[in-house]
This record gives sequence, C-alpha cells and structure tokens, in this order.
Amino acid sequence: MDNLTHSLVGALLGQAGLKKKTGLAMPALIIGANLPDVDAACFFWLEGQEHLGFRRGITHGPPALVLLPLILAGLLWGFDRWQEKRGKRPEGRRPVSFKWLFLLSFIGCLTHPALDWLNVYGIRLLEPFSSQWFYGDTLFIIDVWLWALMGFATWFSLRREKRGGEWVKPARVAIAVALAYVGMNGAISLHPGVSTMGGKVIASPLPIQSWEREVLVEGKGNFWFILQSPLPKDRSQSPLKPISDKVCSWPNLSKLRQTNSELDAFLFWSRAPFAERAEDGSVLLRDARFYDPRARDRFTVALPDVKCQELPKET
Repeated sequence: MDNLTHSLVGALLGQAGLKKKTGLAMPALIIGANLPDVDAACFFWLEGQEHLGFRRGITHGPPALVLLPLILAGLLWGFDRWQEKRGKRPEGRRPVSFKWLFLLSFIGCLTHPALDWLNVYGIRLLEPFSSQWFYGDTLFIIDVWLWALMGFATWFSLRREKRGGEWVKPARVAIAVALAYVGMNGAISLHPGVSTMGGKVIASPLPIQSWEREVLVEGKGNFWFILQSPLPKDRSQSPLKPISDKVCSWPNLSKLRQTNSELDAFLFWSRAPFAERAEDGSVLLRDARFYDPRARDRFTVALPDVKCQELPKET
C-alpha cells in the first residue's frame, strides 16, 4: 500500500490507546509502519526494472521485522536522552520506555507487510528463508476510502483529545470498520464465479470503485484475457477479450535471462507476463496486472534483439 495509508494505520493505532504506553509512542508507530519501505533506497543503485526483484523482499521478511524495530527504538530512545541532556526535552512527554518503544515499533512494522499483502503486486513474506510471492488481491494499492475513514478518525480522535473528551473509542471504532471493509473486499475477490473459468485467475481491485474487479484469465503460452468490470453474476458466461491486440508468442528467454539483469528481475517478479510487439517489431515484456496500452510503464522490459513471433493459430 502507499505510505499515507501505512502512516494513518500507525497514527490510528496510537490514538486507539497505544500511545499511552510510553513517550515517543506515535513516532514509533508511524515510522515503524513505514520502515520496511527502506528498500526504496535500491533506486539509487539499481537500474531500470532491477528494482522489481528487490522491492518487497528482504526488508519485509521476519528477520527485518525484528531488527528494524530494534534500530528504530534505539534511535528514539537515544533522541530522548539527547534532548534531556540539552535541556530541550518537552515537559509534557511521558517517560520513555525502551521496551515499549521496541514493542510499538514492532507492531507498526507488522502492519506494513499485512497491508502490502492485500494488493495484486505481491510480497515475499518469508525472505530470506523463501522467495515465494504472496498475493491478497483485496485492495487497490491506493484506497481512497481507507484514506477518508482513517484520516477522519485520526483527526476526530486528536480533536477530542485536545478538548478533553473521549478520544480512544473513535479510533478503535474506525479500526473495526476498516477491518470489516478489508474483509468485505477480500470476500468480493473470492467470488465463486472466478474459480469456474479455468486457468490462473487474478481478480484485481479497481481504484475508487473498490467493490469492482478487473478479472484477468490466463490462456495458453502466457496469453492473458481480460474480463472488464462491472462483473456479471454469472462470470462464466461473460465474453473475454485479449489483454492486447499486439501479443507475440512467448519467446525462449532462458539464455538471455542469464545476462540481462532487468529481464531476470522482471521474470522473477512477474505474475502475469506476456510478450507484446513493439513498433519496430521487437518484443516488450509486460505484466497484465499493470498493463497500460497507451504507454510503457515501469513494469515493462524492452528486448530490442528479440523479434516478435506471431501467435499460433489455435491461440
């Protein structure tokens, strides 16, 4: 999910009562909720699509979810001590407990992979022990309804707190509503009609219309079909259309993959790969989950030396 959503989750947990545990609890929760995304620093040393093989991996796995909170807790604890020595520690700050700083940072960090798992992009939850990708197919990567719910609840809770009113309950109610919303969307993606269509099926949530799905259905030879939303009650009777009218036969990439780091990263990451003809007749590798026919996006790998081959007639 996007970092605003991660931040709002951390803030809402704090307003639900966790910030009473120690001074600097809110920074621990909010920063902790974003901390696994330190892997975004890979853009400084990786080129092109190489980031696809690195993101949502090692910093989202079990060892990192322990070490990162430990580092954050140490930094926050040290910051509090530094302020105290300089005589600039805020008088209203609660006493700082390293134990609680670590626990709250840990809780914040745990919410991160839980949210990232909810979309179609995927996450490697077990790195470095396993590089398997996991997919929740529940929410679009940016969900404006969660923004609205959690943003309003956080503001309302802070406002109540400032005025001396009950501020914990609104945050807890919002968390319960958010969990119900996520559960509802998970149930939509698991609509029984999807599983009757044969082949691999991906039910991709849409932005804004979070209750609708764009269903991708795998054909032979890395060929993908799309079932546009809104979905009918009987999806098995709905016509499928090719994801693109410029699809090529899937090329043999085993040798090229050994020398092309971008290609290797793409194939490692891609869940719905297909080959598309470029304007010069070469091959573009795309992913049906993030396909935009109007432009090459950051999920595209160009193979200028590979010629597009026509699809077999039976396809």
